[in-house]
Amino acid sequence: MRVLVVEDEQLLADAVATGLRREAMAVDVVYDGAAALERIGVNDYDVVVLDRDLPLVHGDDVCRRIVELGMPTRVLMLTASGDVSDRVEGLEIGADDYLPKPFAFSELIARVRALGRRTSVPLPPVLERAGIKLDPNRREVFRDGKEVQLAPKEFAVLEVLMRSEGAVVSAEQLLEKAWDENTDPFTNVVRVTVMTLRRKLGEPPVIVTVPGSGYRI
Repeated sequence: MRVLVVEDEQLLADAVATGLRREAMAVDVVYDGAAALERIGVNDYDVVVLDRDLPLVHGDDVCRRIVELGMPTRVLMLTASGDVSDRVEGLEIGADDYLPKPFAFSELIARVRALGRRTSVPLPPVLERAGIKLDPNRREVFRDGKEVQLAPKEFAVLEVLMRSEGAVVSAEQLLEKAWDENTDPFTNVVRVTVMTLRRKLGEPPVIVTVPGSGYRI
C-alpha cells in the first residue's frame, strides 16, 4: 500500500510516516498543501492522510482536487477540532474518513488499512493463495500452517503479489507500491527482495518470474 502523509507539523508527520513504514507501507511525506497537489499529480496513492489546516493550499482544497480528478485515492482527514460540524463538513467535501487530534496510532493504522482495502476490488481480510495465508492486520504470514517471519518490505511485496490474484506484477509496479519516492528506480532492490522472499517461503517456489514482465503467485 502506498500512502501520502500531508501534515505541517513536521515532527508529527515524520512520526506518522515512520509508524506506517513499520507496518510495511510505502510512505511519502510533505508539509504543505501545494506540495501535496504536486505529489498526487505525479504518484498514485492508495490513501492520503491529510491534515485539514495546511499552509499554502488548505487541506479542504487538496481534498476537493482529489475528488475532481476522479482518483481512486481515499482520504483520511486529520484536524485538531473534534466538533461534529467540522467532521460533517470534511466528509461533505469528499473525505472518506475523519480522525481528530490527538489520536491513538493504532486507530490511525486501522483506519488507513480499512481505506486501503476500499481502493481496489474487495478482498477478504486474510489473503490465501498457493498454500500461503497473509493477514495484513496482524502482519502474519503462514505457509502450509507454518509461520514465516518477514521483514517489512518482504511483507509488502508479498501482499502486493497476493492481492493481484495470480496476475503478473511488474518490477516497476512493486517498486511503486512497496517503496517510497526516494528509492532509486534503477536499483535492483526489487529483485533482491523477491529472491529473499522466495528463500523464506521455502520449497517448492511459489513466486514465478515471468521473463520481461514481472512476477506472480
